[in-house]
Amino acid sequence: MAVGLVLLDLDGTMLTSDKEISPATYAALERAAAMGVQIVPCTGRFYDAIPRVVRELPFVRYFITVNGAGVWDRTEEKMLFRAEIPLERGLELFDFMEKLPVIYDCFVDGAAYMERKNYDRIDQFISVPKDNEMVKTLRKPVDDLRRLVREKGQPLQKAQMFFADVGQRNAVLPQIRAQIPDLNVSTSLVNNIEFTVPAASKGEALRFLAAHLGVVVADTMAFGDMDNDRSMIEAAGIGVAMGNAEPCLKDIADYITDTNNADGVAKALEKFVFA
Repeated sequence: MAVGLVLLDLDGTMLTSDKEISPATYAALERAAAMGVQIVPCTGRFYDAIPRVVRELPFVRYFITVNGAGVWDRTEEKMLFRAEIPLERGLELFDFMEKLPVIYDCFVDGAAYMERKNYDRIDQFISVPKDNEMVKTLRKPVDDLRRLVREKGQPLQKAQMFFADVGQRNAVLPQIRAQIPDLNVSTSLVNNIEFTVPAASKGEALRFLAAHLGVVVADTMAFGDMDNDRSMIEAAGIGVAMGNAEPCLKDIADYITDTNNADGVAKALEKFVFA
């Protein structure tokens, strides 16, 4: 097969633990792009929250954002695809999360918001330094989250909650999936749970973008490390789990490469694209 489209999760995949692109990974992506392969970052973040080192890659045009809730064309500066949670359903999610021992936020209109009472407790719930810094930097604290989203009057791209106890998150995850069957329930950090509509998955975004670009899905390749990457790993012609990936992702991947800190992306491209 000739790979024509490569999708890459960011944190734990394309990026090292220091949130950088290693020289070997950069060189491999640049080489693949020069061969005509479309390189597409695929993330749970909204576009403006994507690290600059990724947004400024000269060989990247398309970005899959918010776990597949949007597909952004940087050249045309427009969204090609949107799949979002209706406003009233989002407000119901707030009520649901309010009853749990969590802090929560939402993505709407290309930004992330968290109620101030939750924002002030981030240190109690997010102990991983890089994750803590990311959440504090990217969330806008507001006094009343419900009022904000009602005033905006727009659907939510994603709602998300964080548990202080990772074991508790893992214990309730199956229950929450059963309780909320109308939404995708996934994880992207060690202690979070995320909600999106079923059409907003990385797998659906892969299929949409492949059709948009005229690439056969069998000629696609996807890299990931967390549960929210599952759908694109399953959808891609070659689904690659990083060496640091969760076991559930390794179980379904076509190939397991090295870790994000050991140029796993570059090594898999060498095997499947440059061979």
